[in-house]
Amino acid sequence: MKNSLLSGKGKNNMKHEWKKKEKQLYLPKNKPEVVEIPKFSFITIHGQGNPNDPFFGEYIGVLYSMSYGVRMSKKGEFAPKGFFEYTVYPLEGVWDITEEAKKKGIKKLDKNTLVFDLMIRQPEFVTKEFYKEVLKRVKEKKPHELLDKVEFKQIEEGKCVQMLHNGSYDSEPVSFDLMEEFAKKQGLKRSSRKHREIYLSDARKVAPEKLKTVLRFEVKK
Repeated sequence: MKNSLLSGKGKNNMKHEWKKKEKQLYLPKNKPEVVEIPKFSFITIHGQGNPNDPFFGEYIGVLYSMSYGVRMSKKGEFAPKGFFEYTVYPLEGVWDITEEAKKKGIKKLDKNTLVFDLMIRQPEFVTKEFYKEVLKRVKEKKPHELLDKVEFKQIEEGKCVQMLHNGSYDSEPVSFDLMEEFAKKQGLKRSSRKHREIYLSDARKVAPEKLKTVLRFEVKK
């Protein structure tokens, strides 16, 4: 992929829309494929528990508060050098289970044992210093105790297998089976049981059978 697609900066300062400019990363086909994911910057928050419980929405809320704080910095007249207009990236989640659950072995998933890192990707102009300024302003304007848990991270996934999953989150194992079989045929295997989900649909507004989610896991030879 060309660097221009990864940077997000459109020609003639046009608004960068990830759905149009970065289709390979965010709008894959509903069949497995191998992709190389470079280093990107994210605002993240770590947590544990059942995502169906009320607390989960609070975690998502603070991520969007931060992301829109970045997005609206131009109007607040504190935008950093290199700022360009863009569409806020979708919510992502990296999922695992607790070490205790791993030791016991999984027969049936207990969602209370889930461990997650929720995140929203940030444009390339967002630096650690600018992130700190946004965090300070969001704390003043929309204070929330979870803001003390957010972090700014750079993450490079490297070689991965991904596909678009259509349907409910509970039916994802079917897609993961397809992805693992595909990886095996490519001479690859999962690096760990962790996986990433990129949420293209709002589960509050879309019926479970119509949800669209990018599934991805890292692989090695």
